Amino acid sequence: MSSIENSQLGHHTPYPTHYDPSLLFAIPRIENRKHLADSPLHGADVWTAYELSWLNNQGVPQVAIAEFSIPANSPYLIESKSFKLYLNSLNAHRFNDSHSMMTLVTHDLSGCAGAMVTMRLHPINVLATGELPGICLDQLDVEISQYQPTASLLRHDIAWSGDRCWHSHLLKSNCPVTQQPDWGSIVIEMRSPRLPTPESLLAYIVSYRNHQGFHEHCVESIYTDLWQQFQPDQLTVYARYVRRGGLDINPWRSNTLEPITWPNMPRLARQ
Repeated sequence: MSSIENSQLGHHTPYPTHYDPSLLFAIPRIENRKHLADSPLHGADVWTAYELSWLNNQGVPQVAIAEFSIPANSPYLIESKSFKLYLNSLNAHRFNDSHSMMTLVTHDLSGCAGAMVTMRLHPINVLATGELPGICLDQLDVEISQYQPTASLLRHDIAWSGDRCWHSHLLKSNCPVTQQPDWGSIVIEMRSPRLPTPESLLAYIVSYRNHQGFHEHCVESIYTDLWQQFQPDQLTVYARYVRRGGLDINPWRSNTLEPITWPNMPRLARQ
């Protein structure tokens, strides 16, 4: 669990043919957070699994869409390829019912993350898409040439204060191991006497385009930079990343003390 080089990420890996919880690989969150400035940080990593399947007692395949919520205060995040391989190890495993399947899965995931992981199931035809809240930044007339993140891109304008909500579909970063692109959308909600100008906020979001970092780390970095630059009364950063291998990762971070497990953010068409 100490080094990502010990995981299956970036290596050719055969799909499992039987249930195997040892496939799960934990990554310590502290390795990223020790590089971030202090900020009040709560939230969760909400995963959506679109390829979940198992067998009932008669051997008939069952399918569903599952959502998992891993608390941000867990000591470990779960590496995505190991998560996918683990879920696929359920394909030939028989369960008495969906409840017993969920009990086993949440037990395994909680053990890997080091905190209580919650799970909910959806029929495959019920997850509707929607639109993100707030003002879309993507059509702003702005010149951008910086593609590595730096908080110095964020600018304050005295005309901007109070409550604002923005979103952008131009978030992109790269996997630090495989270099594969991670595409996402992001929502930023702030209440503050000092707010970023929309143009500088868009330039800052786009600056992650060549950055190498896991989804969870990118969101925490964005959250921390905004907190340090503007010292808001309230701040929430939520990202919906495009799925890969049947999984999407949707981290959200906030300074609110309210323990929201399932934030009310719609799934997008490209998910």
